[in-house]
Amino acid sequence: MTQLTTEKRQSLEDLIAEIGRYEQIVIQWDKNQQVVVERLKEAIESLHKEALTRLIKTVKKEALPALREAVEDELVYGILRYHDLIKPPTPPLEKRIEQALESVRPGLKSHHGDVELVAIKLPDTVEVQLVGTCSNCPASTLTMKQGVEQAIKTYCPEITKVISVNHTVTYTGEKIDSPFATSQDAGWVALARVDEIPNGGILPLEVEGLKLILVRKNNIIKGYRNSCMHLAMPLDTGEVENGVLTCLHHGFKYRLETGECLTSPGMFLEAYPVKRSGEKVLIKVA
Repeated sequence: MTQLTTEKRQSLEDLIAEIGRYEQIVIQWDKNQQVVVERLKEAIESLHKEALTRLIKTVKKEALPALREAVEDELVYGILRYHDLIKPPTPPLEKRIEQALESVRPGLKSHHGDVELVAIKLPDTVEVQLVGTCSNCPASTLTMKQGVEQAIKTYCPEITKVISVNHTVTYTGEKIDSPFATSQDAGWVALARVDEIPNGGILPLEVEGLKLILVRKNNIIKGYRNSCMHLAMPLDTGEVENGVLTCLHHGFKYRLETGECLTSPGMFLEAYPVKRSGEKVLIKVA
């Protein structure tokens, strides 16, 4: 089994290398020749996309679990993303904020409180308001930091400032009772310590067969699938400069702050929620 897997990987690497060699040859041709090659490439890709679309429709009807398992394969995942046959993993910002607030509402409501979105101030700020008993509770600051703020930053990595429009409540010495006073790490996996992630660099990891990269800029940490949008090649061998990761295989560039592909705008690396627990870095993979 190991030998078969090794041979399969070598065959794939040989195929990718061959594609790279032909791309280098075409780069040296004149513009008219390059246009012909590009049009041929687009026609072949359109044919492949139509075939894959029909295949997916059929498999969905007969064996959806098998399709989900197939997408776990990094090459299959990369090709389907390349052809835009998998929905983008990043919903609109406002929807993700609402999802974040919904995730903390059960805890808030258990204390007869709630939270409301007040404003989104692009590019990096969200204003919220605690309501009910949470609005004037001595634990409101703790509730904001460990509950609401953490949830929003987990669902929306591009948001770095979460501001409460509530008046600050002065702590009087009474017992602080916040619904988020204890650690809520269910479903999260501790992968590394903060100091293990190079500042301005990346750390490749694997958990439950899933290959990931953690990236850090000072205290901001993000997690992405270790898979380039172009042929699903691994990104951890790439070079990082000024917050931009360049895949060494075919030169695709990604802004690590957002996961956006600069080479092919509109495409994003698949992001995974990340949070800190002390000096530990946790990621949610399920």
